[in-house]
Amino acid sequence: MDEATASLDVENETMIQESLSRLIENKTVMIIAHRMRTVMGADKIVVLSEGTVVEQGSSDMILKKDGIYARMLKLQTQSQNWAME
Repeated sequence: MDEATASLDVENETMIQESLSRLIENKTVMIIAHRMRTVMGADKIVVLSEGTVVEQGSSDMILKKDGIYARMLKLQTQSQNWAME
């Protein structure tokens, strides 16, 4: 859903994400995404780099490894708070 929601404002994107969360409850779903917000609530996250699994586990677990996932989350968080003054 990254691409489909990319041009939405935060409020509408949040409503869509919440609706999808209710629809997929108790189901197995594979999510492929670039936005960390899209995958943070997943039970298991698999991070690929050049076709190889480099990290996997819950968001909290792989954040502690301070690897690719943590770096991507940090960069996206920084860019969300960026503004022209």
